[in-house]
Amino acid sequence: MRILRVAIEASRRKNIKMTSHTENTKRIAKNTLILYVRMLFGMLVSLYTSRVVLNTLGVEDYGIYNVVGGVTGMLSFLTASMSGATSRFLTYELGRGDLVRLKETFSSALIIHVGISLVIFIIAETVGLWFFESKLIIPEARMPAARIVYQLSILATMLGVIQVPYHATIVAHERMNVYAYVEILNVCLRLLIVYLLVIGSFDKLVLYSILTLSVSLLVAFTYRMYCVRNYEEVKFRFIWKKAIMKPMLSFSGWDLYGNASVAARTQGVSMLLNIFFGPLMNAAAGIATQVQGAVMALANNFIVAVRPQIVKQYAAGEYKSMFKLLKEAIVLCFTLLSVLSVPLMCEAHFVLKIWLKIVPDYAVVFCIYTLLFNIFAGISVLLVSVVHATGKIFRPSFINGSLYLLVIPFTYVAFKLGCEPWVSFLFNVVAVVIGMISNAWTIKLYVCGFSFKEFLLKYFVRCIFILFSVYGMVYSLHYVLDEGWGRLLLSIFSSSILLLLGAFYILLTSSSRARLVSYLKKKLWKKA
Repeated sequence: MRILRVAIEASRRKNIKMTSHTENTKRIAKNTLILYVRMLFGMLVSLYTSRVVLNTLGVEDYGIYNVVGGVTGMLSFLTASMSGATSRFLTYELGRGDLVRLKETFSSALIIHVGISLVIFIIAETVGLWFFESKLIIPEARMPAARIVYQLSILATMLGVIQVPYHATIVAHERMNVYAYVEILNVCLRLLIVYLLVIGSFDKLVLYSILTLSVSLLVAFTYRMYCVRNYEEVKFRFIWKKAIMKPMLSFSGWDLYGNASVAARTQGVSMLLNIFFGPLMNAAAGIATQVQGAVMALANNFIVAVRPQIVKQYAAGEYKSMFKLLKEAIVLCFTLLSVLSVPLMCEAHFVLKIWLKIVPDYAVVFCIYTLLFNIFAGISVLLVSVVHATGKIFRPSFINGSLYLLVIPFTYVAFKLGCEPWVSFLFNVVAVVIGMISNAWTIKLYVCGFSFKEFLLKYFVRCIFILFSVYGMVYSLHYVLDEGWGRLLLSIFSSSILLLLGAFYILLTSSSRARLVSYLKKKLWKKA
């Protein structure tokens, strides 16, 4: 009888785990779908508004806006570091179910972020202001407007820092529908910005900066009010507990080097492009950044939906379920990014011509390299999510940060030797690939049950093979068809089919293929 009871109990626990995994999968799918709807709506409007803003401001002012905003953007590594720490610790406490600790964690995080915003203000108004005034190449006639843009960028950066704990709370609770609703408001307001920018008689560059900051303020206020009304833990209490702040600051401190290096790489390359080639090259880089951000949003939406489950499963000690989720996430993230990126890489010139009408020099090649960067960065971020769940982030932060920082001196030397501007974007791709492999090795060191060899051979190598094989086959259409809508549509269709087949037969395991086929049959049978 005792053996029977043990068997029944084991079966019950197994069923609970299977039910829990199914529910988690459904939740991730639902949240991902909600975030994709939000992203697609925002992307469509962004494509239109970017074109109008570029044409209204002009190439020079558009480049000035990007490079000036980049000065304060160099300080975003502070926000990124604390954002990762806040999200991790809030999600971890939710996974443990400790409400008291959750309240203390939020209040501690808010105090830290207010302090960081003050540090950003001091740095931006001293070192940042010196760099802006003495190092950037900006036409003298546009300096007064550029100074206003700089000050408004500082305010926007400080606002973003203080807002981090509220965003982290929504993500930890996996309420992704909130983002969809607020994004609709955000997009509508940005359409209003474009309208006011076109009809306004004020300095276009200054007006655009003022309107953009105003929208950011309203959106931040909306998120804050939602959190205050729905989550008890966001009611601020002045709490100064070393037991809470020390782990958060330690986590963010080790993460600081990695995030600072990412910011330095991104903004440092932008500054070097400005110094060696002028603001017109920043306009091309700005367009590439727009495309990169729009496409990376596809992966980020999925990652945002997956990350809380990874942290919660690690907190509960369910490592097998976590690795299973990680592998499925890698396949899906790669497939989604590739389906969108490959046709854009092949038809970048035609797409940019339709979108912008005025295509800055080098914008096409910059876009191709940023899209390639996105694919590997998406996989790397998923791996980092597991490392963040462990809380042991010194090794990956140091290695990845060092790789990213090396991009700057390599780019400087390359530009000095007369290399083309796109070389800097190639260095970014190399750095993110090496960093991704390093992240996988770090997981092997810190979490039992992860196979580095399996990741390298069954996922990384196969992803590389699928990506470049499909790209080569689709690009061959250039030799038989002229540029136009017909070739674009054929590129989209053929690349999508080839990538989906490659993912199905090469990346998925036989059991995963069987489950997918069974699921599709059930769905089709219901419709029939």
